[in-house]
Formats: sequence, C-alpha cells, structure tokens
Amino acid sequence: MTAARDWAELLRVSALFTTPGDALAGAAASGLRPGSRTLLAAGASACLYGAGMALNDWADRAEDAVERPHRPIPSGRITPGQALATATGLTTAGIGLALAAGRPAALTATALAGAVWAYDLRLKHTPAAAAAMAAGRGLDLLLGAVATAGSPAAAGRAARRAVLPAAALSAHTYCVTAVSRTETRGGAPGTALAALGATAAIGVLAGRGRGRPARTLRARTRAALAGAYVATAAGPYLHAALNPSPPLTQRAVGGGIRAVVPLQAVLTARSGPLGAAALITALAPVVRRLARTVSPT
Repeated sequence: MTAARDWAELLRVSALFTTPGDALAGAAASGLRPGSRTLLAAGASACLYGAGMALNDWADRAEDAVERPHRPIPSGRITPGQALATATGLTTAGIGLALAAGRPAALTATALAGAVWAYDLRLKHTPAAAAAMAAGRGLDLLLGAVATAGSPAAAGRAARRAVLPAAALSAHTYCVTAVSRTETRGGAPGTALAALGATAAIGVLAGRGRGRPARTLRARTRAALAGAYVATAAGPYLHAALNPSPPLTQRAVGGGIRAVVPLQAVLTARSGPLGAAALITALAPVVRRLARTVSPT
C-alpha cells in the first residue's frame, strides 16, 4: 500500500497550500466578497495544481531516474500508471468543481487545465516554459474572480478588474519558473539576478496605494505584506546570483514558491477584506513547515 507521505511528495503538498490565496485574491480583485463559489474555485485550483504535479513527475520519470532518483516514481514508491491516473482524476475533479461555480468558471478552469497539461507534456523544456507556467497562475487568480462573480455578465466585469493582479502573479511565477530551469545543475546567476530585480519591482507596485497617503490600516497592511513578499524571495535569489550552485538555486526556487503567499495577501489587501488577507498570511507558516518535510519543487 502506498504511504501517505509518498503521495504528499508526488503532489507537493507544501506548495499545494499556495493555491487558496489565488481564489481569494481573485475574489478581492473582482470587488465582490468571497462566498461559496470562491470556495469551489479554491477547491478546483488545488485539484488542478495537484494534477500538474502528478503529471509533471509522470512526464519526467526517465529524467528523474537520473537526476532525482529519490522522487516517488523513479524510487518505485508510486507507479507511472498511478501518477497518470491521479493527474487525470484531479483534472476532472477540478473542472467539475469549477462547473459548480458557473459556466465562466468552468471555461477558465478548462483553459487552466490546458495550460497545465501543455506545460508538462510539451512546453516544459522549451523557451515557452516560463510563459506557460505564468499563464497558468494568472488564470488561477482569474478563476477566483469569475467564480465569485457567477453570472457571465458579472464574470466579464470581474475578469477585467482582475487583469492587473493576475499579471503581477504571472510575472512572479515567470521569474520562479525561469530560475527553476537550472535548479538541478545551477549556473544561471543572471536569471536569479533578474528575478531579484523583478521581485523588487512587483513588491513596490503591489504595495503602493492608488494616490492615497499610506496612513490607513489598509495601506499599512499592504506595505507590510509587500515587504514580507520581497523579503521571502529576495534573499534566496541573491544567494543564487552570487553562488549559482544547484543547492542554492533550489533554495531560490523554494523561496519563490513560498513568496507566492504574501504576494497573494498583498493583492487581496489592495481591495478585498483584510480578514481574507490575514487568512492567506496564516498559510505562510504552514507552507514553510511542510516544506521542511516535503520539498515544494
């Protein structure tokens, strides 16, 4: 019988906790309060993320046998057939949950699933890899927005409002993915340095108000969360730029993944309930603690 830890490794359970914030940030961007449809979007997001992780390891099983023999499939703890069946089942479940939130959410989830499968099966080792992964994360935030809105007309308005937050999350994901392309062999200081610069820019833009003095609770919360975002990602990126060894590059990727949580929180704090931003922030120590046991990469 396959152990629970083996499945936790396959599905990257530590990184799985970075997905609920996409739905909440999308709901905040829509200008609507999160509700039951937001919860359905969060469930769909988690399913599709887990599907992508299982499919990733299925597609990389030959490569991992050489570079990462400790992973569940090459080590024999999970069979390739089990991984592929899991990816298929979670994809179906994710689209089904989105459908329960409405047709716009189902269409967005289908596009997200297409991006996930295209990345894992075709684009991962091409120049389009980082863009494909970035598109997937942006679509995940849009899923939260259109699901919260519900009806097609309201979903269209919500999607337009969520474009800029989705772009910020996509830009961050692009940086993390670009760095991850050399995590097993290192040797890309320029990429890590560019990711550091982009992280600083995203943090400034996300934390800045809309022409209002930074004296309100919302403004101060937003600034603090933006600082936490930059601090989480910047240190590991700097270390990887100064010493682009595989271990430090892998830490940079892990730091970038963990930084998704405070970025989601600051995007939520811009226009959504501060309670939702606090809920996302509470996931940060969970992600960090789980990452010590199960690698997010």
